[in-house]
Amino acid sequence: MNLLYKYMLLTYFTVFSNNNNMTTSKILKQTASLRKEDIKKDWLLIDAKDIVLGRLATNVSNILRGKHKPTYTPHVDCGDNVVIINAEKIKLTGKKLDDKTYYRHTGYPGGIKSINARKILEGKFPDRLVRLAVKRMIPKGPLGRKQLSNMKVYVGDKHPHEAQNPKTYNIQDVVKWTKLWITILKKI
Repeated sequence: MNLLYKYMLLTYFTVFSNNNNMTTSKILKQTASLRKEDIKKDWLLIDAKDIVLGRLATNVSNILRGKHKPTYTPHVDCGDNVVIINAEKIKLTGKKLDDKTYYRHTGYPGGIKSINARKILEGKFPDRLVRLAVKRMIPKGPLGRKQLSNMKVYVGDKHPHEAQNPKTYNIQDVVKWTKLWITILKKI
């Protein structure tokens, strides 16, 4: 079946190339699979102030994996480095601030502990909400851990990565365009 399909494609493109003076080698291209040496990483700065946690996490996870680039390769760390500031000022919709519960286990029998999102945000490390949300959207394994190490989350609007000249990435614009496309697709 596979050989028949290839033969049909070649005959179709040969007929097409004879009619338009084009060669088949220019039409049949292969997808480029990047190597580790060919990847260029950018630094992006995201302000998390008044952005919904889930929308922030999905955009950041796509950037960390490299899915926003046309050269995305699934088995290579081709994503960009992301710096998130104002992690304590994120928004949660509905009653999630009080109802969303995070669990952890101490390792001892009966040692399950729980804490809600409000206590985490008011606690010592409010950036953990963003870290956990993005961590759960990245694939598990060695590549996922490497991609997750490219994310830096900070409380407040100061960060030590000024030397990398991070470009500002406005998630509000991305969310606005996504909502617009969803409404257009629902009308169709």
